[in-house]
Amino acid sequence: MRRLLPDPGALDDDGLAEAYRLPPGRHLRVDFVAALDGVIAVGGRSGGLGSAGDRRVFRVLRALSDVVLVGAGTAAAEGYRPVFADSPVGRLRAELGRAPVAPIAVVSRRASLRPDDQLVTGAVAPTLLVTCAAADPDRRASLSAAGVDVLVCGDDDVDLPAALDQLAARGLEQVVCEGGPALFRAALAAGVVDELDLSIAPLLVGGPGLLPAGLPAPAGAALRQVLEEDGVLFTRYALR
Repeated sequence: MRRLLPDPGALDDDGLAEAYRLPPGRHLRVDFVAALDGVIAVGGRSGGLGSAGDRRVFRVLRALSDVVLVGAGTAAAEGYRPVFADSPVGRLRAELGRAPVAPIAVVSRRASLRPDDQLVTGAVAPTLLVTCAAADPDRRASLSAAGVDVLVCGDDDVDLPAALDQLAARGLEQVVCEGGPALFRAALAAGVVDELDLSIAPLLVGGPGLLPAGLPAPAGAALRQVLEEDGVLFTRYALR
């Protein structure tokens, strides 16, 4: 891995972690991999766009975060599992002086998380469900009984600023959001995204892109960092 901007030079594993480390305080970063044409999946999954470097960056962002935020559809499509202490992310977290496990927070307006999902039954740190008052109360109750920490944020839809406040109140201040596109758009529209960490794969795929619909107004971004490995660019953009 080499850094192109700023301060060009080679990066070892420690340097890569430092390249993405954040100062203390609240921060929401969004992590995506996309093709040159903006497509974010091949065959319905992001893995077809990934590279060894992208997987390393993915692990670093998880290792540096307090909580992983993900939409229910993405969690289901990608087969999300809890972060375990003996996983590559868990071991990296320990190397960086952090607790080896971190919770997953699933965002779903309808509380679309099953009590028998592996994110529930296999969780070491309790999984969080971010939902709203319109979600079925029996479903919310069954998830709570299964050990899920249910956060009711908003009335008819998920209120993301309120959700981030509730996460921060639990000590989960530094959040990495891994999509999907609908959640990313909602976060942009709510003005809560601090950073976009976008890996750009040297591929043209064709199909749905990074945002599923237009924003109320364009969101400006400032380029802060560019890394490169095997033709893949790893960018950091500051938003808001």
